Amino acid sequence: MRSPGAFIVKPKNSSRYDNKRRADDVEFIVSSSQEDHRFSNRYAIVQSVPLSYSGPIEPGDTLLVHHNVFKYYYDMYGAQKSGRSYFKDDLFFVTDDQFFLYKKDDKWRAHGKYCFVEPVEEKESWIGKFSKEEPLIGRLKYGNDELLALGVNEGDEISFLPDSEYEFTVDGEKLYRMFTDNITLVL
Repeated sequence: MRSPGAFIVKPKNSSRYDNKRRADDVEFIVSSSQEDHRFSNRYAIVQSVPLSYSGPIEPGDTLLVHHNVFKYYYDMYGAQKSGRSYFKDDLFFVTDDQFFLYKKDDKWRAHGKYCFVEPVEEKESWIGKFSKEEPLIGRLKYGNDELLALGVNEGDEISFLPDSEYEFTVDGEKLYRMFTDNITLVL
């Protein structure tokens, strides 16, 4: 079964939410809110690619998706509903603009216009800062073809526009999702 224009995916671990943590042999629910986007499952396993697709992603690869893909919602009558991505059973449609990274051969790669930046620790300065991270500076973790064509490579220390960082946790690491146009300088 294939869709004309969307990837068909399943949530990783067959769970729509990632709200459980383990401490020793005890499992804790860290959030019971279905509205809290921080605990939505962001990992999707590709079941099939679109009919019109000819890129590198194949069934079995992992996608890092938007937090609304798997979430439940409540309609105006209070009834629980699935979002627009829901197809049937444990299957969901994911369009090109609903995922940001894909994992192939155990390596993450940026998709389309997206890139990911890891924050850097605060540097010594005369200016007082209110964070343990250097503001507006980071290291390019996952670049894209546009950045590569501009000479910006993974591992480069870069500067980015204010309020362009959208926080994700990827394999336990804090990263900021950004667009190519948010990168302003290579330092």
